[in-house]
Order: sequence, then C-alpha cells, then structure tokens
Amino acid sequence: SMQTSGSKPCSCPSLKLREVASMYFTMIAVFLVILVVALQGSVPRGSDFPYKVPLDPQGLLELSWNVSYPEQAVNFQLLIRDLQFGLLFGMSDRGEFENADLAVLWSDGHNSYFGDAWSDAKGQLHMDSQQDYQLLGARKAPEGLYLLFRRPFSTCDPKDYLIEDGTVHLIYGILEKPVHSLQAINISAIHGGLQRVQLLKPNITIPELPSDMKTMEITAPDVVIPSQETTYWCYMAELPEDFPKHHIIMYEPVITAGNEALVHHMEVFQCAAEFDTFPHYNGPCDSKMKPDRLNYCRHVLAAWAMGAQAFYYPEEAGLAFGGPGSSRYLRLEIHYHNPLVFKGRRDSSGIRLYYTATLRRHDAGIMELGLVYTPVMAIPPGEDSFILTGYCTDKCTQLALPAAGIRIFASQLHTHLAGRKVVTVLSRDGREQQVVNADGHYSPHFQEIRMLKEVVAVFPGDELITTCTYNTEDRSRATVGGFGILEEMCVNYVHYYPQTQLELCKSAVDPGYLHRYFNLVNRFNDEEVCMCPQVSVPQQFFSIPWNTFNRDVLKSLYAFAPISMHCNKSSAVRFPGEWEKQPLPTITERLQEPVPHCPPAPGSQPAAPVPLNLGKLRR
Repeated sequence: SMQTSGSKPCSCPSLKLREVASMYFTMIAVFLVILVVALQGSVPRGSDFPYKVPLDPQGLLELSWNVSYPEQAVNFQLLIRDLQFGLLFGMSDRGEFENADLAVLWSDGHNSYFGDAWSDAKGQLHMDSQQDYQLLGARKAPEGLYLLFRRPFSTCDPKDYLIEDGTVHLIYGILEKPVHSLQAINISAIHGGLQRVQLLKPNITIPELPSDMKTMEITAPDVVIPSQETTYWCYMAELPEDFPKHHIIMYEPVITAGNEALVHHMEVFQCAAEFDTFPHYNGPCDSKMKPDRLNYCRHVLAAWAMGAQAFYYPEEAGLAFGGPGSSRYLRLEIHYHNPLVFKGRRDSSGIRLYYTATLRRHDAGIMELGLVYTPVMAIPPGEDSFILTGYCTDKCTQLALPAAGIRIFASQLHTHLAGRKVVTVLSRDGREQQVVNADGHYSPHFQEIRMLKEVVAVFPGDELITTCTYNTEDRSRATVGGFGILEEMCVNYVHYYPQTQLELCKSAVDPGYLHRYFNLVNRFNDEEVCMCPQVSVPQQFFSIPWNTFNRDVLKSLYAFAPISMHCNKSSAVRFPGEWEKQPLPTITERLQEPVPHCPPAPGSQPAAPVPLNLGKLRR
C-alpha cells in the first residue's frame, strides 16, 4: 500500500509540496482501492470474455477478451497466475519489443502502478503522453490476479498501434525484480515472448443448429508429443463404411487439458477419391516412414489455430462429406509448438465435426485465388516489401459462375515464410468494390480459416485480385514460386456457396515475357546469365546480379506483362477457352483507405501512471 512520507513538523504552517503531493497520492490510492473494490461487483464475468488464449508456453498468463464494435474498443482480461513484480503486455508490427505499444504493470516492492507506455527503436520504455490503455480494475482470486483494461481500436496517437482486422502480434514480458520507475525497465533482460491472435473477431449471429445434428471427433490417439520445438503430427482416420452424404455445419477444437499452450494449429483434410484405400499412419508428417500416398490428402475440411473459436457454416450451406465420389479417408495434422521442450506430454487433441443428414440448401465450396505455384513469379533477395499479384479475371468468372453469383463467407490466406501482408479485393468493371479479406500483419505461422464480417457476393464478370507483400531481407538469392518451404506462394482459399465447378482461379506472368526479361538482363550485364533452353527458370533467376536496374525492370514486368490464366475445374482441367497471354485487368478506381476513427480526447490526462493497491509484492 502507499506509504505517506512522514516529515518532521515544521514551524511554518504552510504544508510542504511533498506532503501535499503525498496526501494527494494517498487519497488517489484510497479512492482507487474503493474503485477496485467497487469494480469487483461490476467486473464483467468470465462469460463476458468469449475469446481466450494462453500467452506464454507455460500458461502462466492467460488473456481473454471481447470486442465492442459500437464503442470501437477491445476489453481485455489478463489472468496472471504468478505475479512477481509486474508485467508488460502490448502489440507491435511483427511481435518485436522495439517500437511497441505497451500496457505496463510494475512495482517497486511496495507500490504498484499501471500505465500506457511505448518503446523506441532501441527498446527503451517511455510513458505515453496520451494514456489509451484504460484500467478498469484489478482483483485477486485464488488462481491469480485479474487485470481488466480496455483499448480503443484506433487512438490517433502516433506512438500507438492501430488495431485492425487480421493478425495481431501480442507481446508479453514478466518483471522478475522490483523496478523504481517505468524507464528503469530493461526490455532486453525480460523473460518475454509473443502470441499471435485475430483480436477483432467478427460479430456473427450463431445459426440455429438442427435437431438431428451428430458429432464426430477426429483426434490424435494419445500421442506422446516429441521433445522438440516444432512437430507436425499426421494421423489417418476413416469414416464408417457406406457413410452417406452429410453436411458439416460447424466444428470446434478439442484440446487435451494442460496442452492449451502446446497445440498451435490443427487441420483435417479429406483424401482424394481416386484411391480406394489409404494406409493407416500415426507419426510425424516429415518422417521417412510416412507413406507417400498421404500427400493426396489435401482437401481441407476444417482448420483451427490458437485463439480461434468454433467455426459455423451459414445456415443455407454445409460442407459435403461422405457419399459416392467422396473418400472415406481423413488426415488430421497437428502442429505442436513446444519451445520449452517438455518431455513425455501425452495428447489427444483434434477437431470435433458437427454434421447433419438433413442436407442444407447449398453445398459449400472452396476456391483457390492468387498465384499459380510456378517459378516464373519470383522475389529478388534483400527486399523489405516486394509485391506480387494474382488475378481471377472477369473472363473466368463470366464463364464459371452462376448468373445469381456466389457468396464468400470465409477465407484462409496462405504464403510461405517470406509473406508479410495478403489482401484480396473484389473489382467490377475496373472499379474496386470491397475488400474480401485483408491481413496487414500476416504471419505464415498463424493461418486460420476466418469467418468474414460480412458475406461478399461475387457475380459473373467480377474480378478477384490477390496481392501478397514479401520480405526477403535475410536471403541472398532470389525466391521463386513453388511448393518448397523456401519457395513462395500467394493464395487465398475462399469458402463460398453454392459450390461451382470452379476450383482454382489464379494467374502467373506469361513465360514468353519473362524470357524477354532474361534476354534484356543479359544484354545489360557484362557477366553472361546463361540463357540456354536447358537452364531452368529458377537457375536463371539465381544467376541474375540483383542491381537496382534488374529489380526495377522485374517489378515493371510483373505490373504490365500479360498473364497466363488458370481457370480450372479440378486441379488440372481448365475451362474451355483461350487463357494464355491475357491482358492484365485494369483498375480505374481504387478503394479509399479507411480513415481511422479517433475517439474524443479524454481531456488532457496527465501522463501519470495509475497507482494500484496490490499489497507488498515479492517472489
């Protein structure tokens, strides 16, 4: 609790400034204690925070939150199971502790304080002149300390992070020693880490579920999680014999208690129908023992990532599985993230499917947008934000979509390790209409199927343009498109209804134009880039000297050269038509960048921390 600094009685009657300040702070502290006690009655209940994620691998910090769209704010509840001398919690562009926006709770061993802070490029902390993390209350419980605070999406404070749709990199740090001031906190010495979440969950009304709904759990069979940081585990399951056609109408994660911080993400794939049987397998996905045939189990039925809730299909559609022309074999893939290298942990996590025999009006479909997996699309090394764009053209949607159009209700963005941003925009007659899905802080380590805030209608003749931004600053040679983890992809898997024959609507630069680029590079450079036909496209890219000229010409080539369109039925069959050397779609009118909504300034609040009465803290 706050100590009043007792000073000797002084002959002059005027109180010393120190005492006035001391009394003032004591009064504030007393008021806060009353406030905190009063808040305990009105502190939102656990059910008021529907979203929950462990921040650290041990599960000592547990974050719950809710989103208020009318107030444009996020309410956080942080459970600290082992409070030492405070903690940092905040957000940054990609999870760095530099240039971060932070809420800090700290103690000097006697008094505790809460404040909004920011870190500069060197990691030094500063009290924010505008206090935008608003403390709502703190309460002690048997399981730990609950800290409640809120933060507007946008504060119009240049030091603050703008909370947007898509991935948010949350950072946390635990203070293990008392500190005398915020500035004294040394970020590099802190035990901390990052957690990725989608903070702004869509406000979806949950559709009514049918009375004949059944459930099926596709779960790992008591697996011993390997004692290494990263494991992808594969397990084969099968549907019952003669399982008729059903619709999956929702699914949710099933996580073994105690493993919440280890199960990073999970997917259930259906295998290809052309094979009658698939071998049983239960083991690491990268093992030499894994049968090759499992590579034919690629059709996503369900995908979950940490922090995600149950996934619901819209009431007029369901995902078909079972019945003729559908494989009985399913592959569960679980990504275990075990940075503390726990040994002997057992796990039976997986996904619970909710399905019905009463088929809904439409089958849901999944369509791939973006770039074809081909080395003709490449990113030079040493780029901080290189852009590649894949097109689904008006010509393809005109041919393949029904007159009444399709409705996109969910989307899963996908790149490999260099991907930093992904966005898909719907364009009609050359004018951008709306964003289908955007993630400005995209991470390849956090890919979930996200329900969209609003369903997007796409009609014949519309265009879907997917743009990916890459960072190759850590690479010394070109990164080409392809399936390998060090090659790149730019894909948006959109979930829509009613299902059509169009499974893939993607593009790549015309190979003939790329060949001309290699010729040009050759003419301008002294050293010969071998152009002999037997040299592969990746080899040609690898031999280019990446000066400014060669980089800029490649950018220009991708921005104007005609494209090769893949307007495909199932993975390899194109719709009939001329798809080579197609003109790039032209955009005459772009969408306006949304202007951040600034909350009214809360009066000139002094940049002072809020004292908290948490009693004496000790290890």
